[in-house]
Amino acid sequence: MRVVVVGAGLAGLSAACHLRGAGHDVLVVERDAGPGGRAHDLRLEGYRFDAGPTVFTMPELVDDCFRALGAEPRAYLEVRPVDPLYRTTFDDGSVLHVRAGREAMAAEIASVCGPAEAAAFHRFADWLGELYALEMPNFIDRNFDSPLDLAWPLGPALHLLRLGGLRKLSTKVASYFADERLHKVFGFQSLYAGLAPYEALAVYCIITYMDSIAGVYHPVGGMQAVPASMARALTDHGVEFRYDTPIDRILLAEGTSGRVLGVRTDDGEVIGADAVVCNPDLPVAYRTLLPGTPMPRVARRGSYSPSCLLWHVGVKGRPAPEVAHHNIHFGGDWHGAFRALLHDGVRMPDPSLLVSVPTVDEPGMAPDGDSVLYVLEPCPNLDGRVDWTRERGRARDSLARRIEELGYPTDIVVEHFVDPLDWERQGMERGTPFALAHDFFQSGPFRPNNVTRHAPGLVFAGSGTVPGVGVPMVLVSGRLAAERVSRLS
Repeated sequence: MRVVVVGAGLAGLSAACHLRGAGHDVLVVERDAGPGGRAHDLRLEGYRFDAGPTVFTMPELVDDCFRALGAEPRAYLEVRPVDPLYRTTFDDGSVLHVRAGREAMAAEIASVCGPAEAAAFHRFADWLGELYALEMPNFIDRNFDSPLDLAWPLGPALHLLRLGGLRKLSTKVASYFADERLHKVFGFQSLYAGLAPYEALAVYCIITYMDSIAGVYHPVGGMQAVPASMARALTDHGVEFRYDTPIDRILLAEGTSGRVLGVRTDDGEVIGADAVVCNPDLPVAYRTLLPGTPMPRVARRGSYSPSCLLWHVGVKGRPAPEVAHHNIHFGGDWHGAFRALLHDGVRMPDPSLLVSVPTVDEPGMAPDGDSVLYVLEPCPNLDGRVDWTRERGRARDSLARRIEELGYPTDIVVEHFVDPLDWERQGMERGTPFALAHDFFQSGPFRPNNVTRHAPGLVFAGSGTVPGVGVPMVLVSGRLAAERVSRLS
């Protein structure tokens, strides 16, 4: 079967690996000059930045892509564990390192929060492991055809209820820990799902498992090494790539419906295909590549995740020895921050920040002796009340002040600032790189499906469809898309 994959983001590359491994003839077309999509890199005057995701978890999912091709993963991509996974700081001045390995983490918790909380961590880790083992095969790594699929087979659904997976995430975490600092450390991951910990279901603690238990890794060469290595393996195994080739339209037999015929490039070339895997953000793809084809209602009218401000900074000098690869600085007004972000549609008055310093492990991303900083502040998407044409400068300056207060080097050589308007220009609905929020009725079979009855042979991949947001999830989405295509043949 001839398959065209539109977009060389991580989901598209994953789909291409699994499709080629199944014996299909695969062509990948990409609008940019190289692979990566959101996981591309940015190069400025000798400094190199990861322009999208920076926290890398579950590397075995990338390994699965290589193995689908019959390739040895370590021949293409080297990954190293990061320890500590995160350095977390709190408004009272305390610091807790999220350590790799249960015993090391329990010892850290005991020293900072006390032995009772360390014992609670072991129980929490056991629960997280059981939750992951249940959710991954039954509710995540699975195509859904109907909401009824959630309850069949019945056993896993009942087990999820018994585990408390449908309780609120914050309530579940608090049932193990009394120390509010640990509520933050094991609950902030709900933001990846677009929800506050007190709104998210406990099933989203699976994200906590993926980093705090399974570990955080560093791809040698930076995050862009992941898509680059996948593209190299695909090329070695007979997949053709066409870069600098924007797509104007996905062609359907009846114009706005009917079976897929292929794609048309911006310059008018028609590329025929038996199936098309579409990696661009799903609602944007419907609007721009499939005009007139009915878009799923939840994609049109659903609730979208918050966005983020992202400040890439190349600085002179190295940070203090205590600075880790990934640093989370929690603000003091935890609930007020979520209320401002998710309900009032304004910037957090006391924001928590992620500051990644990849030059801690990859010094070659900056000139000798210098550093790169990746500073992320969650912020409202374009449905919020912020006028980013006015706020952009103030937001950049507030991040600069905060970084200086936190003790990072501030002798700036180069910088690049990204706000929700920039994310929108990159092709992301509502100016958020995190797609639809993962509330119950926007998850699993309620999320926009990766197939549509209006266009047989068209399959979607990426964060806008199943299973959802994050590097592990979009890699899974590519495999699920490939499975859909293989069912057509």
